[in-house]
Amino acid sequence: MGSRFVQIALILLFIVLAAVFFSRVGQMGVEELSYTELISHIESGNVATLSINSDTDIAEGNFLPTRDTEGNETVGRYKANLPPEYTEILAASKEQGVSVEIAKPSGLSLLFNPTTILWIMMLALPIAFIWFIFSRSAQAGGQSQAFNFGKSKARMMNPEKARMTFKDVAGLEEVVDELREVVDFLKDPAKYQRLGAEIPKGVILLGPPGCGKTLLAKAVAGEANVPFFFISGSDFVEMFVGVGAARVRDLFDQAKRRAPCLVFIDELDAVGRHRGSGIGGGHDEREQTLNQLLVELDGFEPNSGVIVLAATNRPDVLDPALLRPGRFDRRVVVDSPDSKGRGEILKIHLKNKPIDSSVDIKAIAQRTPGFSGADLHNVANEAALLAARRGLDRITMSELAEATERVVAGPERRSRIMTEKEKLLTAYHELGHAVVAYRLPGADLVHKISILPRGMALGYVLYLPEEDRLNETRHQLLNKICVMMGGRTAEEVIFGGDEITTGARNDIEHATEIAREMVTRFGMSEKLGPLAFGSKHQNIFLGKALAEDRNYSEEIAAVIDGEVRRIVSECHEKATQILDENRAALAHLSEILIERETLEGREFGELMKELDESSPSGDVTGLPDQTTSEPPSDPLSIGLSGSGA
Repeated sequence: MGSRFVQIALILLFIVLAAVFFSRVGQMGVEELSYTELISHIESGNVATLSINSDTDIAEGNFLPTRDTEGNETVGRYKANLPPEYTEILAASKEQGVSVEIAKPSGLSLLFNPTTILWIMMLALPIAFIWFIFSRSAQAGGQSQAFNFGKSKARMMNPEKARMTFKDVAGLEEVVDELREVVDFLKDPAKYQRLGAEIPKGVILLGPPGCGKTLLAKAVAGEANVPFFFISGSDFVEMFVGVGAARVRDLFDQAKRRAPCLVFIDELDAVGRHRGSGIGGGHDEREQTLNQLLVELDGFEPNSGVIVLAATNRPDVLDPALLRPGRFDRRVVVDSPDSKGRGEILKIHLKNKPIDSSVDIKAIAQRTPGFSGADLHNVANEAALLAARRGLDRITMSELAEATERVVAGPERRSRIMTEKEKLLTAYHELGHAVVAYRLPGADLVHKISILPRGMALGYVLYLPEEDRLNETRHQLLNKICVMMGGRTAEEVIFGGDEITTGARNDIEHATEIAREMVTRFGMSEKLGPLAFGSKHQNIFLGKALAEDRNYSEEIAAVIDGEVRRIVSECHEKATQILDENRAALAHLSEILIERETLEGREFGELMKELDESSPSGDVTGLPDQTTSEPPSDPLSIGLSGSGA
């Protein structure tokens, strides 16, 4: 639209300049005369012709030809304004025999007069500009689009462009089976109707961000041979009352006319939040839009042949009326993939990328627990970028391993200058985490230790569970707290309490949070028993409490605080005992870590074994290590213990 306006403006400007130019050219060589001078020229016999415009009272004509010194003949022209009464000129012209013509111009001659064209163009330019401004505001959804407010913003998927199918979805076999049945119902409804089955009204996909909800909708669009409308929940909501409801009606009117069809609403929580919780009680625009959506999904008039597919990662905030059977008959949970699923997803994302024969996709899948499909796509893309940056023809395991760490903690910041004291403090801090994890039976394996700044951390320890864990025992949670307190404890053991740093902030926050969850939610406190304290409205996928209703007394609150303090303090004391007995190991490993800056988990384990064998008793602490215990794992335990985190 902007380029079109510029073209129109340039054309009009060219016409104006052309009109001015030709009007100036037409006036060149014309002598302007007064009324008296014109009469004098006529009486002197210098005028050959006279043309009088009766509308404008302008006289024009030619002088008699004259010759210059070289004998060239020239004919001059003149122009003069006449008074309302010009009988004197007519009489003088008759007496001298001058040819007189009284002309009355036509409408076309007036229209194409240069002066007229100039005025028309000068008025056309601001009119065109105003039209451009209003048309732009209409496209942007401004006030000038009032008559189009009620139109739905849903777009229909072009079957030729829907190239994604269920073959492009991996790690979600059960979810694909559910959706394949919906697509099959649309293709062959008689297969199900002969047994009395009804077509489902709606399917809602629930899961954390990045797990493939929108990807599944694209696959459904590619598989279904029916019209597929897609829209975001935020497209319904406007500041003007009634607009969202009108858009919902228009969307379903379009869907009914093209039934059977599918309607996909992404981010359903934008319009489907619990009623009565917004500004204005039950009268705000969003809730009116939700009411209309409820009616269209399962109201008095059924929507035969229209299936609604929705996606959200906030099922806890949705209105109960929206989730009842008859509206969304099926709830499909799209969760993070397991190790096998992660391998299949990586194969899809690496399918069109040249990878080296040494790449072990299974190993990459095992070291990425808790990664969503979007995270794995990011890993594959980062690996390709790293390989291109290094001038390689193929992606190797080195690029994939580095890409995994970049996704977890961010890129390395080698340009950040650390003093020798900061390096020493960071090395002891990270080794404190690693040594405690190594000595505790059942703790997650140490995969990598680094004192290179990455992301927000000055250093980090990466833990690698071998299996996905769905539940955690009390012993495993206590091990987590002990490992988290290992960094601060190492600073205290080696440098004393006055030299502790702020790098343990994130560790302390997580340790306290786990301890509080053990007491208030998991019933793991001997003093309080198996009771839950505090009613929490929680996002079950994000794992974060949105609000908490305190349903216990001040006395119970004091007991909860005491239990949390006791759990963290006991874990701190246990970490102190382990590190105090491993002072020699900390000192030796810190020198190696400062020199190398990074220690792989295998190297760390070998160094710890050498230290155990070289000690007089054969074991530095007398505690079992990770090589003699079963290494349980946790899909969320892969993380950082960073000095700057």
